[in-house]
Amino acid sequence: MKKIGITGSLASGKSTASKIFKKKGPIFSADNIVKKLYSQKKFRKYISKKLKIEHSSNLKSLIKKKILKDKSFFRKLEKIIHPLVRKEMTNFTNKYKNKRFIFFEIPLLVESRLMKYFDIIMFIKAKRNLRLKRFKKKGGNKILFNTLNRKQFSDKKKAKHCDYVIVNEKNLNILKKNLLAIIKNYE
Repeated sequence: MKKIGITGSLASGKSTASKIFKKKGPIFSADNIVKKLYSQKKFRKYISKKLKIEHSSNLKSLIKKKILKDKSFFRKLEKIIHPLVRKEMTNFTNKYKNKRFIFFEIPLLVESRLMKYFDIIMFIKAKRNLRLKRFKKKGGNKILFNTLNRKQFSDKKKAKHCDYVIVNEKNLNILKKNLLAIIKNYE
């Protein structure tokens, strides 16, 4: 079994890369785990209490507002969510331990110091202005993009910890060709 980490900066194309690998093996998405957590009433109640914010159906939007106002709030949020995501990673690995490849899409892989967990790490890279454009297209705004982007390491720093750097600034076919060429080396 090869554990392959896929990381990259905000809106660089990590999810697109993961979809390309879907036929090669199961995909773990840290973002999907977080979405799943927020869909659970018990978790929303717990996080509201821990973060001392109003328990409401607009919890995610309240959290985004808090992140924009208070820079330390993001750290508090990570201390709650990251251990839960790591537990799910372990469960996922155990479930698919007999597969040839298992993929892990983790935006903060390097920032969370998870490099030792993977056999191969791929860094999906794109220029900042292109990433901002993609982020806005998905309904985000520039202020939130800048706030979240500052929480991530620079591309240069992330790339030092990765086995492959894949530039995702052209089109889907080029990205697919580059990613599948890398995987072919391990088949």
